[in-house]
Amino acid sequence: MSDATTDVKVTAASDIEVDREALDRSIKDFAGPNGDYYVRAFHTIHDSTGIIPKTFNMAAALLGPVWASSRAIWGMFWAFLILEIIAWVQIGRGLWGNLGAEFLDRAAQQQVRMQERLDQAAAAADETSRQRFETLAGNMQRAIDQNIERAEAAQAEGMSILVTGLMLLLVFKFVQGVYANVAYEKQYSRWRIDPTGTESGRSTKNLVLGAVLTAAVAPLIIYKFTVSNSLALLDEFPERQVSEAVLGEGGGTLFGAVASWMEARIDAAATAGGDVFDGIVAGVRTVLDGLTLALNGSPWPVVMLVIAVTAYRAAGPRVAIFTIAAMAYTALLGYWALAMETVALVGAAVILCVIIGIPLGVWFGKSRRAYRMAEPVLDLMQTLPAFVYLIPIIAFFGTGNPPGILATIIFGMPPVIRLTALGMRGVPDSIKEAAVAFGASKWQLLKDVEIPLALPSIMAGVNQTILMCLSMVVIISLIGGGGLGQEILEALQFAAKGPGLLGGFAILFLAMVMDRIVQGAFKRADQK
Repeated sequence: MSDATTDVKVTAASDIEVDREALDRSIKDFAGPNGDYYVRAFHTIHDSTGIIPKTFNMAAALLGPVWASSRAIWGMFWAFLILEIIAWVQIGRGLWGNLGAEFLDRAAQQQVRMQERLDQAAAAADETSRQRFETLAGNMQRAIDQNIERAEAAQAEGMSILVTGLMLLLVFKFVQGVYANVAYEKQYSRWRIDPTGTESGRSTKNLVLGAVLTAAVAPLIIYKFTVSNSLALLDEFPERQVSEAVLGEGGGTLFGAVASWMEARIDAAATAGGDVFDGIVAGVRTVLDGLTLALNGSPWPVVMLVIAVTAYRAAGPRVAIFTIAAMAYTALLGYWALAMETVALVGAAVILCVIIGIPLGVWFGKSRRAYRMAEPVLDLMQTLPAFVYLIPIIAFFGTGNPPGILATIIFGMPPVIRLTALGMRGVPDSIKEAAVAFGASKWQLLKDVEIPLALPSIMAGVNQTILMCLSMVVIISLIGGGGLGQEILEALQFAAKGPGLLGGFAILFLAMVMDRIVQGAFKRADQK
């Protein structure tokens, strides 16, 4: 019995030894040069239980960020490059920085003004004027003396700044030496999981790149922050001048040339396509006028009742009660007409977004090539600040509610397109194959299988589009849009805190009502 136990222990120890040898070979394969050192360091890190590891990488401490770049630890490279630059800036300020330059410049300017007052005193015609100028000159002399004292005091701090910089540099070097192996061991763990996606070994290319980056960044920053009168080229990018041959008499800047060219092209396009743009505005205005007539033209009790019943049917009694309270808030504060105009604006934008966006989303969901081509455009529509594309909207479509709706469509359409495409791609292939096997045509497959299964994602996109369109209400008021956004804009212009907050709460309640109704309808459809 004891012999069997001994054999098991020997076998287990043998297996552990084999595993350790395999781990050591793996570490050496990862580290490349100095593999034996990193085997010992990684084992020490694994066996250590304290916060501070019991290893110290001398090469990392001496070379600093350059060592990190050679081992492709780029996060450590940038972090300690910035920290070491801070230390070197303090050292440079202590060694050659003119710490009192600001005070000396101020004293020199005051010296010039004092001399002017002394000259005026010498040329004064009466005793009173002469005394007044001499008094002013005396005050300036005292100010000059104070600035000179401050400059001397600042210069006296040079040694303490130098010592502080040296201490910081030593601390940063020590921290790099202590935690370099820890950072490299974490990179080794990532390499074991993903060998192709994680760099290993010591790369000469990365070493050269790190050295070049260090040489390009560190000296310029140290020079900029330690020399009192640095090169003007480092403070401001030189503006590109354009010759007279391009801009005509006098020439000008590159900005002026490009801006003038763009303005001329936009004006020419607006003139050439005036009929098309007017037609688009007329179509948007038709949808908007219909909604405005239904909401603001109908008796307000009818509108309130229809909205409350819709909320009850879609989302239940609690949402209906909240909807009635929100509408009562807008009505009692005199915001009813503005709130209905806002709903009309948002509704027109959402209707157009859905009419255009869902078919595009279906197309993009079926054609990955088309989606890849459209994705940069969708990214641009969502990331470009709204204030930027308001400019071409004004240039091509003018101002008012219809152009504001067009700007809202640009901002609000991407979610419904993306989520519709996502829902279409999420339909299982097995279900589509089964439908085709039962003789479904392409139209039947789309209408009866794909769209119903993608409907949750499509409705989520519609909900996001509604909220994003509502968030544009205040922005489109900048180009003449009406509704509650105009109220908020006027409150901002006149710093009217009370009206601004009341109007903001009205917009908030509208957003909550729309969101709850759409979500409630979506959840009820899911339950069915």
